[in-house]
Amino acid sequence: MKKMILSFVIAFFPALAMAAGGGHLPLYKADVDVSNKQSLQRGARLFVNYCLSCHSAQYQRYNRMARDLGLTDQQVIDNLMFASEKIGEQMTIAMDPKEAKAWFGAPPPDLTLVARVRGEDWLYTYLLTFYLDDSRPFGVNNWRFPNVGMPHVLWELQGWQKPVYKTVTDADGHEKQEIEKLELVSEGSMTPAEYEQAARDLVAFLSYMGEPVQLERKRIGIWVLLFLAVLFVFAYFLKKEYWKDVH
Repeated sequence: MKKMILSFVIAFFPALAMAAGGGHLPLYKADVDVSNKQSLQRGARLFVNYCLSCHSAQYQRYNRMARDLGLTDQQVIDNLMFASEKIGEQMTIAMDPKEAKAWFGAPPPDLTLVARVRGEDWLYTYLLTFYLDDSRPFGVNNWRFPNVGMPHVLWELQGWQKPVYKTVTDADGHEKQEIEKLELVSEGSMTPAEYEQAARDLVAFLSYMGEPVQLERKRIGIWVLLFLAVLFVFAYFLKKEYWKDVH
């Protein structure tokens, strides 16, 4: 019963789920554009190459992704399909859940809806704030999500960061160390600006997967609001006509 309640809270109250991520770091603004197909294509490539080996996206199909991202089926087969054989298959993984639990402590979650649960800014901040921490099993920690059980899979692109601490005093007058900022100690294959764009592309793709029809929904929503505005005018005058003799 407790698990059912927790699942309900996470599914329907994303703000609480974001707060549960821990840390006192303000969220960085992602500013993703899901209408930018080039950005989504780059994000899809990053997702397939760096995420899909552990995290599935079982509610997304390759052929749907091809159509929405402006790619041909053959382009997807040649460049984005490494764990499946048919273009109509879902984006699943071969990792056994029991083995994943033994390796990571818990099976890596499916990421189809992660952008809707966590939010785009949370994900963007999370991808930017991994840092070296010898006390953790994989040698890294995360400023946005302290003690996360995930390695920094994008380290080759970003490089390695280390935390710079500051001393703060809590409400009880006790001093403690808090992270003030992260500084790059080992460069990756990308500059910081390039990595930020790569993280933004990946978040954009995750946002697309969370709701592939969001652009269509927004487009239709504008027409619905205009229709309701016109309907209101007719309804108002109709109401006046019906009630004109009522005092």
